[in-house]
Amino acid sequence: MARRAAAGYPGRRASATSEVAVTPRWDAHEVAEKGPTLRFASAARRLGAAARAAGLVVPAFRCPPRVAGVARTIRRYPGGAVVSVQLRDRPFPDVAADMVEGVLVVNQLRGEAETRMRAALAGAIDASSTENARAA
Repeated sequence: MARRAAAGYPGRRASATSEVAVTPRWDAHEVAEKGPTLRFASAARRLGAAARAAGLVVPAFRCPPRVAGVARTIRRYPGGAVVSVQLRDRPFPDVAADMVEGVLVVNQLRGEAETRMRAALAGAIDASSTENARAA
């Protein structure tokens, strides 16, 4: 009976010894980050880590912006800021550039510091994209 029940559920198999249906561990298979939302989330994590390591304020990231028709907005709050980026119908490099620019604007970087941090933050996202391409 356990074998019949296990056959009715994809991903379940009956144990050879106990005849009990066993579900594989949730992390048994690697999940490749494919969609734009997952790439956005991964880029936000990487940007946050890179900004924090550089001693910068790390904004929150969200999508889409509350204002219709714009690619990026920044809202400032007493405890931080929120960078909102439009994902739909945009290539990911444009989205990533808006996220990096948002971190720079929130931290009010100018001149050489801005150039240096732009390169470092973009590199953090590129490392994420390279790893995702290898996982796919």
